[in-house]
Amino acid sequence: IFFSKTLDTQPTMSQRALALDGKRKSGQPVRTELVQTVQVLSNILKSSLGPVGLDKMLVDDIGDILVTNDGATILSRLEVEHPAAKMLVDLSKLQDDEVGDGTTSVVLLASELLKRANAIAQHKIHPTNIIAGYKLACRESIKYIKENLALKTSALGADALMNISRTSMSSKILSSDIDHFSKICTEAVLSVKTVNDLGDYVYPVKAISILKQHGKSAHESQLIDGFALNCTRASQAMPASVANAKIALLDFDLRVTKLKLGIQIIVSDPKELEAIRRREVDVTKERIMKIIAAGANVILTTKGIDDVCMKYMVEAGVIGVRRCKKDDLKRIAKATGGTILVSLASIENDGEEVFEASNLGVAESVAEDRFADDECLIIKGGAKHTQSSIILRGANSFMLDEMERSMNDALQAVKRTLESTTVVAGGGAVETALGIYLENFAHTLGSREQQAIAEFAEALLVIPKQLAINAALDSVDLVAKLRVAHHQAQSDPKLQEKNMQWTGLDLVNGLVRNSVEAGCLEPAMSKMKSIQFATEAAISILRIDDVITLNAKEEPEQHH
Repeated sequence: IFFSKTLDTQPTMSQRALALDGKRKSGQPVRTELVQTVQVLSNILKSSLGPVGLDKMLVDDIGDILVTNDGATILSRLEVEHPAAKMLVDLSKLQDDEVGDGTTSVVLLASELLKRANAIAQHKIHPTNIIAGYKLACRESIKYIKENLALKTSALGADALMNISRTSMSSKILSSDIDHFSKICTEAVLSVKTVNDLGDYVYPVKAISILKQHGKSAHESQLIDGFALNCTRASQAMPASVANAKIALLDFDLRVTKLKLGIQIIVSDPKELEAIRRREVDVTKERIMKIIAAGANVILTTKGIDDVCMKYMVEAGVIGVRRCKKDDLKRIAKATGGTILVSLASIENDGEEVFEASNLGVAESVAEDRFADDECLIIKGGAKHTQSSIILRGANSFMLDEMERSMNDALQAVKRTLESTTVVAGGGAVETALGIYLENFAHTLGSREQQAIAEFAEALLVIPKQLAINAALDSVDLVAKLRVAHHQAQSDPKLQEKNMQWTGLDLVNGLVRNSVEAGCLEPAMSKMKSIQFATEAAISILRIDDVITLNAKEEPEQHH
């Protein structure tokens, strides 16, 4: 073979055709860069995992402060630009939407899977083999959880739901008064039990309204039967409560009608001007009278109510509430069977304004109640669905916001448990059991996927290891004890009868224990989804072997 150096350094026609206006990176360096980016995000979240995890303080560009240890909230507030890091942010959001809890662990698991995949890719194992191994390991994990690790809630007794909410809250701000809040959480979810069109029981968490009120201690938080609307009567002369309420839900103004801007009326006689003013008042009066005539005794609107209109409501003994949130009206409409109207114009009557009684929502009572320094309306006994409200009390807005996030996570965990009726042991028990099982399973394979499955098994141990590290314990020692317990449980059927497969970490005393007996439980769905989502995210990033960054096109200057 001869090598010749040509003097002509100009690119040939074929080279120019393939030239890219940008930078191209391919192969192993790309994979390493993606893994390092993902590691940065997981390092941020690492220390917030578990019941003794630490909080993060996020300060934005205008100085607003957020203190939280919720993985999805932390990642959503970070301004992430790298595409691989954005995939992890979306991953935590997906876990939050689907399950509501386990957002930190899913990111840590995805990050560890990628890190280990990159390590074996450097030893000349093709990414396609790694991906095939990860997919197989994920399927086997889900199958093993369903067959060997999942417990029916009916076998655990009445305390199972309380224990689920306790486990969810143990790593959050509510852990200081965990029994009180887990009772509120469990009762709230059970109170909104309904049957869907398929005949299944569902527990819509959206039917539970959470109100935040400054003042008093967190222990003063309470559960209220009914929907709590954070608004008050428009006038103190209106009745404070109404029984057998008929509720009109409006999304338009109940103030004196004004002509739109830009409309000019030329009047020759000053008396006509007064007649126009009177007509402006009468238009709104007629609307209110039509609503009251249909039987409404409570009127809720997202817009304003002025003094003139209030007068008619007071005379009719109607409660009028202004500036309600649209989301609140939607919830009330769902609970009471009412319809939100954006105008009274009727298609059947050629645009003439009509209010029909069928648009009214029905509830047992609407009453104004006082909490701390604020009043709010309580709507009880909706005709369609039951609704509950949780009033959270706390010292400041940071604390209340974090309490609300914690309560939402716990509500979702209880809801998922009730709908799926299966739970698993917490405290790293599931991850360790899967790690031992997948290691043994990998030895039965004679293909290249064996190493990928073995690395998947090792990656799962990142959860118990990090739990121990965050509790300032010896992670090597504790995880070794866990592995021994689970290895014995899987190899000796007699030890399974002694429930050795439920062995998890006790982070308070630095020991291993039976997590089921200790009440450390999680929804089985949460574990299965987090393993599935983490594997999918790791595979998506592992598929990338080429990054092409195009240069921004310069627009030609326009000469005038």
